Amino acid sequence: MNHVTIKREIRPEIILFFILIAAVALGNGLSDSIFSNYFKEVYGITALQRGFIELPRELPGLVCALVFGLLGFLGDLRMAFIAQALSLAGLTALGLFTPAFGLMLVFLFVNSMGMHLFMPLQDAIGMSMAEKMNVGRRLGQFFSVRSAFGFLAALLVFFGFRTGFFTFDTQVRWVFLVGSAAFAIALAATVLMIRRVRPTRTAARRLKLVFRKEYRYFYLLTILHGVQKQIAYVYGVWVVVDILLRKADTLALLFIVVSFLSIFFLPVLGKWMDRYGVRRMMFMEALAFIGVYIVYGAAVWAITSGKIPAAGWGAWIVYFLFILDRLSMQMGMVKSVYLRSIAFNEEEITSTLSMGVSLDHAVSILAALAGGFVWAKFGSHYVFFMAAAFSLGNLYAAFRARPGCDEPARRQSAPACGR
Repeated sequence: MNHVTIKREIRPEIILFFILIAAVALGNGLSDSIFSNYFKEVYGITALQRGFIELPRELPGLVCALVFGLLGFLGDLRMAFIAQALSLAGLTALGLFTPAFGLMLVFLFVNSMGMHLFMPLQDAIGMSMAEKMNVGRRLGQFFSVRSAFGFLAALLVFFGFRTGFFTFDTQVRWVFLVGSAAFAIALAATVLMIRRVRPTRTAARRLKLVFRKEYRYFYLLTILHGVQKQIAYVYGVWVVVDILLRKADTLALLFIVVSFLSIFFLPVLGKWMDRYGVRRMMFMEALAFIGVYIVYGAAVWAITSGKIPAAGWGAWIVYFLFILDRLSMQMGMVKSVYLRSIAFNEEEITSTLSMGVSLDHAVSILAALAGGFVWAKFGSHYVFFMAAAFSLGNLYAAFRARPGCDEPARRQSAPACGR
């Protein structure tokens, strides 16, 4: 048995997928994680403008299901190739030039299209390679590697900006070009996977848009994730950049801590899913979001009203909440495993994941615009209280999820439960 397990762990396609997600994590860590600083330092945008930038940045996610419907006949791996090519092209342009604001949004759109196309693909490809009774464990390993290379990217950003090798003050942005090199490696790994992995019936299908009432709680969790993601990735970062007035090296340090902790947290999370079942993990996710955002809002109110200082221990409170928020966001893989546990057949998983990405980003765009308006009109702390209120929906979904269908021992019969 041990011999069989070892062979499974070193399958060429598994190794190539590890390389692929590692390279993508490195590329995203050298671009997506520092875009807020790029917008602020190069274009001098306001919080309201930051919200509007999310329109072209999140629009690719909105049309994700449509793109998957059109390109589904190519299979998951060939679509992954297209995703890496788009990420590479858009980021390379941003690295080589300082375009006018409107043109910059075009290049940002291209890069974002690649990034969003790969979001459902990495879950679908990863689950297709996982052993049926160890899906959580295998996904935990995949995402742990992703976090490890996110950690490496954060180290590169921190030391790069501290030493002056990376800067936004020059015509060429080397941080983006190094990220482009990572996407080139991801592109090469995808090509090798396409050559080595023989297409299966599900990999070669034409994807269709899937609407089933049995998937309604997955869709609800996905919509709520769109709100929570915007608060964490946009306004959580904006608190550090705009209220605490910290630069890219400080954010890099925070990403270093988050990525380092995630290396160990994600495998444990995967084991918990296999051991305790998805439903209990859904409760844990809901309570984590509600608690973090209530405290986050209170802390931001205290800083902006002068109750606590924006430097020293006041800043450390924000940093601590930033880290907790990002770790909570890592639990998003719970909903993918939940979908797999109730899916009618494997052919619908990628289609439904892509539909989820579209729903996520439809809400993300609205949440970004609403968040910018709420921040400017009522106060920054209300953005986080709004997120806490929406997170009550996670608690509702956890209560309403079908008992038994989420348990590891019932995964083989989960489609029957879905009916």
